[in-house]
Amino acid sequence: MRGGRVNPRPGRPAGRFPLSLRRRPVPWERQRPTWREARPGVIAAALKRAQARPSGNWFVVGATLDVRGDRPLARTVAGQEIVVWRDARGRLVGGPGVCPHLGAPLAKSPVRCGTLVCHWHGLALNGTAFAGWEPLPVHDDGVLVWVRLDEAGGERPLPAPLVPERPAPERSVSAVYTGIGVCEPEDVVANRLDPWHGAWFHPYSFVDLTVVDVPGARASGTTGGTAGKEDIAEEGAHDGSAEGGDGFAVDVSFKVAGRLVVPVRAVFTAPGPRTVVMRIVEGEGEGSVVETHATPLGPDDRGRPRTAVVEAVVAVSERRGFAVARAVAPALRPLVRAAAGRLWRDDLAYAERRRHLRSTGRFPG
Repeated sequence: MRGGRVNPRPGRPAGRFPLSLRRRPVPWERQRPTWREARPGVIAAALKRAQARPSGNWFVVGATLDVRGDRPLARTVAGQEIVVWRDARGRLVGGPGVCPHLGAPLAKSPVRCGTLVCHWHGLALNGTAFAGWEPLPVHDDGVLVWVRLDEAGGERPLPAPLVPERPAPERSVSAVYTGIGVCEPEDVVANRLDPWHGAWFHPYSFVDLTVVDVPGARASGTTGGTAGKEDIAEEGAHDGSAEGGDGFAVDVSFKVAGRLVVPVRAVFTAPGPRTVVMRIVEGEGEGSVVETHATPLGPDDRGRPRTAVVEAVVAVSERRGFAVARAVAPALRPLVRAAAGRLWRDDLAYAERRRHLRSTGRFPG
């Protein structure tokens, strides 16, 4: 498998209908345990490789659709207050969220004709340097808005973020969910690099989950479905599982209702230190992606780290009926966000637990 594609699974050809009927559903407690396969060393090695990849100091701020005409999109990123908005030409601009005059929170100031007007004393900002306020590099990729913070990132700056490949906008429907947890970005990334927990931790959404390929598995003669040596994910191991040869391939069925499911194969990769991408490579919605971005916010009032999970779902389908879904995308987006929110209520608990154990020196391994 190369480029995020896999060979079709035997006995599961593409059909006219996306739904399948589970013939022998297994109760939750009787499904095959995955704890032996979910080796801590494999997850830790994948996380380490992700953290070593460049980000160019770019951080996700939020959704493109959240940049409105009457107020800025505001977030604290790595302890810095940030505001982004569109100037009179519709160009995305942004910079510090602290007014240079007397420190007013620009997050609460209105935008008028592309100008951000401080609501304390009327200092007007059009996105260019003025009165001690200096703009920051920002980027709109059509789904997400990014800001570059060179001091916080500490890497060699890149002119634009490394945006994962997505389906073409004219063929897809996108929605963005944002949640906040008491954890660090690495805890969010580690959660996404543990696909084995899916059917156990999220039985309302996933069934019949099997990890069929892990980084380094072929080189050592093992697969994701059997227990093996801890060293199968040593630094630099590649098996062609996905883009860059460093992905987790998963067969899983999404629950619809009762025994009705949608079986797919998905590949999880981590192209950067704060990003994990799940791409459907076989089955209904082939080519669809779910991008999970972890943005550090800053400490809470108890000094604990906080991280925003900004997850972009970009769905595509070759079925003729998908044109209807694109037409009603505004109505679909709240449903997609609600589904993502249900999953992330659990997954943020996972990430928060991991951070808590790490901070108290009790994390296994």
